[in-house]
Amino acid sequence: MPHFIAEYSANLHDDIDFQDFFGKVNHFLGATGVFPLGGIRSRAICMHDYVIADAKHDYAFIHMTLKVGSGRDLETRQHVAQELFKLIEEHFQPLKDRRLLAISFEMTELDPVLNFKSNNIHQFLNAQQ
Repeated sequence: MPHFIAEYSANLHDDIDFQDFFGKVNHFLGATGVFPLGGIRSRAICMHDYVIADAKHDYAFIHMTLKVGSGRDLETRQHVAQELFKLIEEHFQPLKDRRLLAISFEMTELDPVLNFKSNNIHQFLNAQQ
């Protein structure tokens, strides 16, 4: 963990370089010292079926979720969420300046019991050091 998921309206498909954006997100999350690098995942899901507001204009949206494992105190989670949202707003401001765009972000903490993982990436990264 964490997993960063961006859902976005299909009319943004050609306007967002997700590799660049996710590079920034992953670097930020890794640099916080709160999350192990081997657990960070970022992905985008293009939403082809949607209606925004009155549907009379070329509205667009991007909604992002950061799913984190349990065990971090609220103050730590809040600090990471606030700083990540600043990064998000800065990254998408040029796009927001050009078009009608709704940006939203939420952090969710996963249940400590009903959350299952299997991962050999941590071992690989540790062996690289």
